[in-house]
Amino acid sequence: MTRSAGPWIPERQEVIWLDCNPQAGREMRDVHPFLVLSPRAFNEPTALVIGLTMTTAAYNASNPFAVAAGVAGGRKAGATSYVLCHQPKSFDWKMRGGKPHPLGRVPDAAFAQVLLVLGQIMQLG
Repeated sequence: MTRSAGPWIPERQEVIWLDCNPQAGREMRDVHPFLVLSPRAFNEPTALVIGLTMTTAAYNASNPFAVAAGVAGGRKAGATSYVLCHQPKSFDWKMRGGKPHPLGRVPDAAFAQVLLVLGQIMQLG
């Protein structure tokens, strides 16, 4: 997908950085990758993104609600990145420091799997 010359706006299927603080209970905390599910047409006028947090915590390999979506870089290079389908969120991407993540976009097959698992959880018609 080609980006316009204007300001950056998160796109559907893109991985971005977001600060998840403050958090409560079992929610993610601190800065984490976040898979954007909502389209740019929603993200731009609302300054919100709807999506799913991501982590490299290895115990998610056996989590039935986590989908492997690529390999991390940086200080966690080589670790599998998991999308946590059981933690859908809506965040103000501007106020939470949203910015592009090095993963770029989740591959089509992994994104389809994320949507399938999320659909099973949400049971939306």
